[in-house]
Amino acid sequence: MAELVNISDLRSAAKRRLPKIFFDYIDGAAFSETTANRNTDDFAKWELVQRVLRVAELPELRTTYLGSEKPLPFMLGPVGFLGLYRGNGEILTAQAAKSKRIPMCLSTFSISSIGRLQKEVGGDLHFQLYMDRDKSFVEKLLQSAIDANIDELYLTVDTSITSVREKDVRNGFRAVKRLNAPLMFSMMQRPAWCLDMFRSGAPSVEAVEQYPEFGKGALEQASNLSGRLDSSLTWDDVEWLRMNWKGRLIIKGILSPEDAVIAQEKGADAIVVSNHGGRQLDYASSTISVLPAIRDAVGPEFDVLIDSGFRRGSDIAIALALGASGILLGRAYAFGLAAGGQAGVEKVIDILSNELQITLKLMGVASVNELQTLGLDCLANR
Repeated sequence: MAELVNISDLRSAAKRRLPKIFFDYIDGAAFSETTANRNTDDFAKWELVQRVLRVAELPELRTTYLGSEKPLPFMLGPVGFLGLYRGNGEILTAQAAKSKRIPMCLSTFSISSIGRLQKEVGGDLHFQLYMDRDKSFVEKLLQSAIDANIDELYLTVDTSITSVREKDVRNGFRAVKRLNAPLMFSMMQRPAWCLDMFRSGAPSVEAVEQYPEFGKGALEQASNLSGRLDSSLTWDDVEWLRMNWKGRLIIKGILSPEDAVIAQEKGADAIVVSNHGGRQLDYASSTISVLPAIRDAVGPEFDVLIDSGFRRGSDIAIALALGASGILLGRAYAFGLAAGGQAGVEKVIDILSNELQITLKLMGVASVNELQTLGLDCLANR
């Protein structure tokens, strides 16, 4: 994969390999996709301050978030249906994360279950929860995470209603529950993907296979899982979850200082500043633009993670300087998985690590910890 030198290259490779319905699911966003574009464009509103002749060695990338030291300031966030982009995609992703010693968070909407990942791979595994209307089913998901010795639970709070992602509508994702002729024809245009799926077996969401109401096969299960999201989700549900989950609770989907403070007050151990990669509220703020105000609101000790729009090591440097404790990758590693399996995910991690180390060196900053301490002194606002 030496010819793939950045995340854009991996995106192009993923597009060449995936059936359109699945590439568009990764790549698409809500309505006009304005929020998704803001996520990437708004990094350019900041300038990195260059300082020379200050750092002799390569900068140290280790830092601490979510209670322990990590070798890198970024992790693999929850992305749905990884097993549709590569056979056993969740397993391959977990293996990549383990090899690089960084956390991976598994989405509720996954082909492989959290129990299988823990049994077959292990590593620093986390779990992301979508709140189902049926609390008894939510309790079963929580018990699965407990049985897998998961300590970190992420509750996604910005999806109580699913937005319109026009590419998915056109392709029929979550509407088509069975393979039909147009979908089969589209898939046949990607023979390498088809062979991979054939070898790994027909994909099915393991976490719901024992529940007949979700149907059979990944397409039908994806549709039914989405239809069961709790549209009445409120802070009362966060309190319920806090009482029922004894591990670390992270609220994902915070985009305002006021909500960040409420999350603290409700017992969250951390938050993820997130607009769901621009896949929910169109014309929302980019995550990087609201990060400074959210950090100010919750204080310096509270863990503030961030996702959405990260494609470069310099993006990560900007977020760390603005107060992020760590970064969750999403589309970037999904492109890597689709393009090259485990090696593709590892390639993404290596690209971003190398870019971040080069960036810090040229800024005259010796470590991620120093960057976080210096903060705005390392940045200029254009």
